[in-house]
Amino acid sequence: MGADLAEHYAQEPREDTRLTRSMHGRLEYLRTQELLRRALPRPPAHVLDVGGGTGVHAAWLAADGYDVHVVDVVSDHVEAAATLPGVTADLGDARRLRTPDGSVDVVLLLGPLYHLIDAVDRAQALAEGYRVLRPGGVLAAAGISRYVSVIQAGANGRLTPELVPSLEKVIRTGKYDGHLGFMPTYFHTAEELREEVRAIGMQDVAVYGIEGPAWPTLDAVGGENADTYVAAALRCARLLESDPLLVSASAHLLAIAHR
Repeated sequence: MGADLAEHYAQEPREDTRLTRSMHGRLEYLRTQELLRRALPRPPAHVLDVGGGTGVHAAWLAADGYDVHVVDVVSDHVEAAATLPGVTADLGDARRLRTPDGSVDVVLLLGPLYHLIDAVDRAQALAEGYRVLRPGGVLAAAGISRYVSVIQAGANGRLTPELVPSLEKVIRTGKYDGHLGFMPTYFHTAEELREEVRAIGMQDVAVYGIEGPAWPTLDAVGGENADTYVAAALRCARLLESDPLLVSASAHLLAIAHR
């Protein structure tokens, strides 16, 4: 897995600008911020950002006063994250953390679960998150929605007859084959993500839609009147973040739970 991820993330566009270079990315970034700020204990608290990439979220968490350590499987990401003020970083695998038992207040898994295609690997990564959390600690785990590619392709005009079999397969199995450009990954339903987190023993598991159902509009309208469109999409996401009928219309899901 590490070699495949390193090769993918070594290509442009750069991972450290993914959440800022488009309106949809800005929406994901802002919503992830507000959902985490709502759930996390007050700083200073020790945050383990597993699969934290170049430290996009670690940077603002450290600025908020958290003690943040990034673990990532891509060496270039670790080097970039380690340069951020108040952030430490090292190379590691979400399934085999070197962090001691019960030693952190927060575990973030904002990327690993969708890169772990096999259920046993996702369960191991979640179990590691549980192991290193202190009692009462917070786990936040992100997934890509099962329906993201069909919504995206339907909105941007790329849903051709030839694409239908691939879309049907990912909706049925969760296994995304790269048909819209991203590397092969695993896509969750909201209930599936909830059950995977609950299965490791976490309590009070809630799953939120990060972007809400308006995100395809942002990809379609471009940069004109960007602030107006992003503000409206943010309000839409907040209104529907827990609606069981629409939560999976978000591009990403976020499960938040306590040990």
